[in-house]
Parts: sequence; structure tokens; C-alpha cells
Amino acid sequence: MMHRTLLGLALALMLLAASLTGCTQPATPLPNDAYIWQRQWTPALVSAVQSNADIVSQWRVLAAQADAHGQWLTTTPEWSALAESGRPVIAVFRIDGQLATMDELALSARIADILDTWQRSGVQVAGIEIDHDCATARLPAYAHWLGTLRERLHPQARLSITALPTWLNSAALDGVLAHVDEAVLQVHAVQNPRVGLFDPQIARTWLDQFAARMHKPWRVALPAYGSRVAWDQNGRVVSIESEQAMLVAGMEAHELMADPQTLQDFARQLTQNPPAGLAGIVWFRLPTEQDARAWSPLTWRAVLTQAPIRAQISVQLRGTADPQLFDLVLSNSGVGDGPPPSTLRITGQCVAADGINGYFMERNASGLRFQARQPGLLKPGRQRTVGWLRCEQGKESLHVES
Repeated sequence: MMHRTLLGLALALMLLAASLTGCTQPATPLPNDAYIWQRQWTPALVSAVQSNADIVSQWRVLAAQADAHGQWLTTTPEWSALAESGRPVIAVFRIDGQLATMDELALSARIADILDTWQRSGVQVAGIEIDHDCATARLPAYAHWLGTLRERLHPQARLSITALPTWLNSAALDGVLAHVDEAVLQVHAVQNPRVGLFDPQIARTWLDQFAARMHKPWRVALPAYGSRVAWDQNGRVVSIESEQAMLVAGMEAHELMADPQTLQDFARQLTQNPPAGLAGIVWFRLPTEQDARAWSPLTWRAVLTQAPIRAQISVQLRGTADPQLFDLVLSNSGVGDGPPPSTLRITGQCVAADGINGYFMERNASGLRFQARQPGLLKPGRQRTVGWLRCEQGKESLHVES
């Protein structure tokens, strides 16, 4: 009896130790895909593909765009760069959500022709993705066309789509999802220009709702970019500039940028507590050294690899050819993108001053205050002049703090 008791106790201790060991093991990170949305394959883009293949599972590459009138604009990737990266490629077809009439046969035929060119390019084409931000009322028509497209594709071809949170309340969404192998839920958008591009609490709600509707593998698209958003006096968005200037004048505009630390924290939480069926993250978009409205490549890698994001932003007064005129300059000497100070204070006597590049100046009894008008990021190794001052007593009489 004693032998059996000791044996049972040892077995219980072994099971307890195994259980505790399992609880302390870190969760497996979710795979990271990246959208390559640039139409021009510059040397900077090729370099970005080459230097980031080690942290990317698949490239989702813009293949062609159909505008609201049904006119197509195709892209020609640097096939050798994609092939040498050793990563599967998903060809993405962007179809304008305002497309007046959907000629199912013509659209399917065009996509099949472009896909045939891609498959003969030497890259590993893992499937196609349709990016069609149609109105919720048009989901039944979208579902019907996806069925037509599925019949045109090779039986082994994988078909995915991007999905919008605005579709979640529609019963017609089930018909759309029935025709695809995978979906990518897009949770970055300008809901309110004063809020930003991404809200983690709202995004998590959307993910949980989508998980209840999607019974196949799916991914979430997260932002790594910024936009210039302009809206009219009634608060309606009139333009969103992410890559190309819209040249909209006379409107209130803000530069919005997805915060790297917020997104890194969100990605970590998804790894620790993923919604049902979540198969990975897709980042929009792959940044390059020349991309003015995206994170720096260093910051992007840090976010994806869960490395520390260390920005080191300082402020200084820089003299000019005029001994009484000074520039107020911000510098980032760290290794990650970081938000500039929201407020800069200068004590001392200055006869004139003003803020520029996103800052405005206020004068009070203690001196000058430069206030940021909008959030933004300062990239590593970059500087930004945010104001100027004319001070007769010279720089030695001034004190700057943030």
C-alpha cells in the first residue's frame, strides 16, 4: 500500500511540474506578412525586400488596380528580387469600391491573364487576393462575382480577400466568405481624423466579431504608415494622402501616423491571446528608406521582432547667419521612430518668434511655448525645424526645455 501511495504521489508531482512548465512557455509569435503596395520598384524597394525577407512569411504584392471606371493599371515587380527572397508571393488585385458596374466575366478574365504572367515570372505565386472595399449593400453582388472568379481559377489556387469592419453587421458577409480560402481583416482606417489611424480597443472588438463569422484561417492587417487627412468645416473627410499628394487646398489637415509602440503592444497581445482562427498579421506596408509616410525600416523591424523601440529626441537652438536669429530644431539620435515633444518651453526675452512644421507658438508671462498641432513621428537620424526666434540678447540668455 505504501509503495502504491508513493508511486501515485510521484506521478502527481510529475504532472504538476509538466503543467507548470507548459504555463511558462512563451506563445509562438504569429507569422508576419507584408504588403508591397508601391507601383514603382525603386532600388530602395528592392533593398527593403532583400533586407527583410528573414522576418516575412509571405509578400502580398500589388499586381493591378481597376479604377471606378473599370480602367486597369498594372505593376511590373522586380521578379528577381521576389524570387531571390525565397518567400511565397500573393498577387493582390485592387478593385475600386466605387466601380459602377461589375462585369464579372471581363474582371475574371483580366485577373486570370495577369495571373498567368505572374506564374511565368519565376516567382512562387501562392495565391491571389482581391481588395474590393465595396459598400455593405453590394456584398451579395460581390459574393456572386467571387463565385464566378473561383470557377475561372485553377482548382488549387488559393483565393483571399480583404474584409472591412463595416461588413460585420451584414448577413451577406457569410456568402462572401463562403467563396474564399482566407480573409484579411483591415482594422486601420480614418474613422475620426482627430483620433488617428488605429484604436487597439476598437480593433480587438472587430477581431473578436470577425472570428465568430470566419470559420477558415484569417489574418489581420495592421498599419505601419501615416496619412495626411483633410476634412471640411462639417468634419467630413475630403482627402486622404498616404502615398501621392491629393493637392487639396483650403481645408484643415493633419498628419496622422500609426504609433509603433502601440502596434507592437497590440501584436504581442494577439500572440498571447489570439482570436479563434487568426493565422497571422499582414503589415501595410513594407517601408523603404525613401518612404516619407511610413515607419523607418529600423522601427518596422523592431516592431515585428518585438525588439525595444528606442527613440532619443532632443531639442536645441541653432544659430543662423544673423546673430539674433535662431532656429528651434528637434533631433532623433536613437534607433527608433519616436513622437516629438508635445510642448517646448523657452524662457528669455525674444522680440519675435513663430512655430513651423506642425508647431504653433504662444507667448505667456514666463516666455514662449511651442505646441505641437498634431501627432507625428521623428525617424532616427532625422532633424526637424519646428520654429524660429529673434532674440536681441543672444542664445546664452535663453533656456529650452521639453
